[in-house]
Amino acid sequence: MKNFLVRVLICSLILSFTHSLIALAHIGSPGVLVQKQAGKYQILVSVIPPDVVPGTAKVTVFVESGRVETILARPIYFSSGDEGAPTHDELKPIGENRFEGVVWMMDSGSSSIELKLDGPDGKVSIVAPVLSVPTAMTPMPAGTGFGLAALGILLIVLLITTVGASLADGTLKPGQAVPTSYRRKRLVGMTIAAVLLGVGLTGWRTWWTSWADRYRTHKLYAPLPIDANVDRTADGQGWLTIGIDTSRFVEGGIKSRRLSFLVPDHGKLMHVFLARTPGLDAFAHLHPDRQDLTHFKANLPNLPAGQYLLYADIVFRSGFAESVTDTITIPDLSRKTGTGLTERPGTDKDDSWLVAQPMGVKPSSVGLPHLDDDMVLCGIPGASSKLTDGSTMLWTDKPAQILEAGTPYLLKFAVADAQGKPAPLEPYLGMGGHTAIIRSDGTVYIHLHPVGTYSMAAESFMVDRIADTTRSFHYPDANMFRDSIDRYVSRLKQLPEAEKNKLLLAGMPTMTHAMKTNNMVEFPYAFPRSGHYRIWVQVKRNGQVLTGVFDTQVKE
Repeated sequence: MKNFLVRVLICSLILSFTHSLIALAHIGSPGVLVQKQAGKYQILVSVIPPDVVPGTAKVTVFVESGRVETILARPIYFSSGDEGAPTHDELKPIGENRFEGVVWMMDSGSSSIELKLDGPDGKVSIVAPVLSVPTAMTPMPAGTGFGLAALGILLIVLLITTVGASLADGTLKPGQAVPTSYRRKRLVGMTIAAVLLGVGLTGWRTWWTSWADRYRTHKLYAPLPIDANVDRTADGQGWLTIGIDTSRFVEGGIKSRRLSFLVPDHGKLMHVFLARTPGLDAFAHLHPDRQDLTHFKANLPNLPAGQYLLYADIVFRSGFAESVTDTITIPDLSRKTGTGLTERPGTDKDDSWLVAQPMGVKPSSVGLPHLDDDMVLCGIPGASSKLTDGSTMLWTDKPAQILEAGTPYLLKFAVADAQGKPAPLEPYLGMGGHTAIIRSDGTVYIHLHPVGTYSMAAESFMVDRIADTTRSFHYPDANMFRDSIDRYVSRLKQLPEAEKNKLLLAGMPTMTHAMKTNNMVEFPYAFPRSGHYRIWVQVKRNGQVLTGVFDTQVKE
């Protein structure tokens, strides 16, 4: 009963903060950051989509290298493709290397912002995947409502009196008294006009209520509900099972999902991140296998017992990327004959986990992690983190001890071996590295890649859709598609590491992010809110996944 109450409390806390911060492909981080190299240009693109659709998305482009004179932007929707896209709007130059503007998003669903750069260094096109989905119903301000109501009443009165006057007073001569019959005619006309207006307004009210209900039911985004559980087998191993709840799906709306059309991102159908509360001291990055249409299952490593936040990332064939969340309780899974918490009980070979020092907790913080301005617990010194193979990860070029919310940063990390020399890194799931960032209370979560805050699979499918000349997209047979995806994922698991990475990189030709030195990796990100954050940076070296842990404070 106690665990149940703790689970409900944590879920309520997360939902209370994320109601207005849902960002679909992550939790609490609105918008998309994309860093791209195209021709001689390197740019950092920030897109803040509207929370009400139709609405305007704010597009900001930072030109990091290359000479750009003009940048054009337009939305392209997965449903209608390039053929159904509107014309481009020009972004305005703000300063020397910054362009800003707004783009109207008129349709809901998976979409992208296409940018066309032109300048002395050539012409290029870049695609930034965006989810154009309504996440809020903005209420009308009370003052505006009262003002419109008063204006409406005035217009109704004027219309009714105008009808009455036109029926009775139009034929009278100036100064002529109004006969009784004319007064009766005026009253009848005004009554008929009032009745017709009443019927019309009632019909309009019914239509508006129906439209609003349909918007709320079919269009307004609702997180995909999941139910995560931990089962313990007879030999002491733990199984993590994630079930997708389809009971609240609505046919034809955003609240339903095409579950047969899940696609792998970095070769995995689902990426799951676990973080133990309240100290965020135990962490795991797992990749469950699909058991059937709605269930996924993974072996649990011997993580320490406790309450864990769970975040799961999935991507659909349309490019719709989504992060879903739940909480789980992990019992004590250590075995008397085992080798401790580092033992791997036969999980996916790309899974990884780590137990680190907890974030600082103040006695007055009511159980929520909190760091003092000068407190750094994970690294010695504060900008470094010791890795399990004896090497060290350093957070280089950190602009300040306390960062600013809403400011785009390039989080740069380097790895040095035990002798302090640069340690070459290997691809990890087809990328230079992966990063998970979680706010101390769990209300912000993001899975970052070197090219940005978006899904690689989402971009691949959007690029393919733009190249398609058809006006509408038709899904293939669901069972055949699902079987082909399962075979592809199973094949990837059997491939040697070099062949697997080669195949993954071939599927992401526009997402390469080569660093000048091969011991470094960087991730673009803008912290959405003030607070204290834990950052897990994952790289691969000598066939081993290594995780560096950093804490940072962010202020408004």
